[in-house]
Amino acid sequence: MTGSATHEVSNQPPEFGPRDLWRDDVLLREALAREGGAAFADRIAAYGALAGGDVLAWSYEAHRDRPRLHTHDRGGHRIDTVEFHPHYHRVMEAAIGHGVAGLSWAEPVPGAHVARAALSYLHYQAEPGSSCPLTMTHAAVPVLARAPALYGWVQKVVACRYDARDLPMADKAGLTLGMGMTEKQGGSDVRANTTNATPLPGGDDYLLRGHKWFFSAPMSDGFLVLAQAPGGLTCFLLPRRLPGGELNGFRLMRLKDKLGDWSNASSEIEFDAARAHRVGDEGRGVATIIGMVMLTRLDCMLGSAGLMRMALAQALHHCRHRHAFGRALADQPLMRNVLADLAVESEAATALAMHVANAVDAAPRDPAQAAFARIATAIGKFWICKRAPAFVNEAQECLGGAGYVEESLLPRLYRQAPLNSIWEGSGNIQCLDVLRALAREPATGEALLARLDLAAGIDAGFDAALAALRADLAKPAAEADARRRVADMALLLQAAVLLRARSPAAATFCRSRLGGARGLVFGLLPDDAPAGDLLARACPG
Repeated sequence: MTGSATHEVSNQPPEFGPRDLWRDDVLLREALAREGGAAFADRIAAYGALAGGDVLAWSYEAHRDRPRLHTHDRGGHRIDTVEFHPHYHRVMEAAIGHGVAGLSWAEPVPGAHVARAALSYLHYQAEPGSSCPLTMTHAAVPVLARAPALYGWVQKVVACRYDARDLPMADKAGLTLGMGMTEKQGGSDVRANTTNATPLPGGDDYLLRGHKWFFSAPMSDGFLVLAQAPGGLTCFLLPRRLPGGELNGFRLMRLKDKLGDWSNASSEIEFDAARAHRVGDEGRGVATIIGMVMLTRLDCMLGSAGLMRMALAQALHHCRHRHAFGRALADQPLMRNVLADLAVESEAATALAMHVANAVDAAPRDPAQAAFARIATAIGKFWICKRAPAFVNEAQECLGGAGYVEESLLPRLYRQAPLNSIWEGSGNIQCLDVLRALAREPATGEALLARLDLAAGIDAGFDAALAALRADLAKPAAEADARRRVADMALLLQAAVLLRARSPAAATFCRSRLGGARGLVFGLLPDDAPAGDLLARACPG
């Protein structure tokens, strides 16, 4: 007896990938040219094709087979090793080889930070978990450069080579870097750290004893950590292995069982006479790592913008191929409104993140750009990262039940979406930092208003909102009102970038988000919004 088909499978969208993430993203291509990274376009194009093809394919196994902690070998010796799926290493090799972690430093020319930002944005869409060690490796370079004795570490980061072998630094072709700042009792209040650093005679090496509540990417070759030296809270580089090959004195207690970010390992550790090299002066730990914080905040913005972009692309792909009530979902007026609103939000996030990358790029050469980057990284991280979870959930709704099952990419994106809002300081920390910058560094407020003024006179709604913000900033700042104030700054910054770029989305953004018109959910665009044009611009069919 032979079986027979019970039904024909129809009305199902084709597979999303492989997909050329660069070719399909006119908004990124425009932003790269606008912000000064056009000289790197060919290399970014090559990685966009790879990210949407092999890297996206590898990412499924890297997430499904999560990292495993091995504290001891079969003979009872401590090894404190994390095992990854082989595809994780392929992802890291591709990313590092294409400059996601090191391009800014390997080729320090104008536009390099913008180009690396584009690479990071593309990578996050395909495999966000590995972006954690990639970001930390990139951001640690200017910190390590403060210590001449660590020149060899910097050189092996900028080599843009991935070497997964667990060997001492001197025996490696390339390096990755992790970070351990927070402790159980302190969290964001790193000055409450209790890990103790005892100086060793004859140099800048110390022995560390204590713990870290979040110790990110524990198979990295070295880690930037904070500990209490005799002179106060101090920054250190702690190598995973000592020059002789022995494991340094830290113990992996467990891996974090996280909501998302499954391909990446995060751990809790204890220091037991772990040897570390001082970076910067004793008591200046926070000041030493502050440059790293600006870079990691930028990557949080880029990551959330990339996550939005991938969620939008998934939703558009589904809705263009799925039919209901006699026509494609993307042709249904209410669905078109939702999709167009998501497209506007995604473009604004990408445009602002790349604009801030330009400021970070120019900061060493231009004090006004440095002041703007100082405040804009906090503003942008707060707002873009806050918008990501609701955005991804709305994209899930566009797929319906199909967006809730693991065969689609949306559940992974949804689990990932809250991370950037928490990592490197939660929303409240960002808003308080903006208030602190405005109060203590007047140049930051001046730079912010000067940047907004460049877009004045193009849109009446923008001009009215800018006037309201200027009046608001003239009043004393109330801490309890900080989120509302920073949200206003973020929306105006996004509008300003879109207006100056003459984006077709600019007018719709201003009408739907400035003043009293801002919606509490997606899909509230005015009836005459050019939905068709916005969707065609967002992603080709």
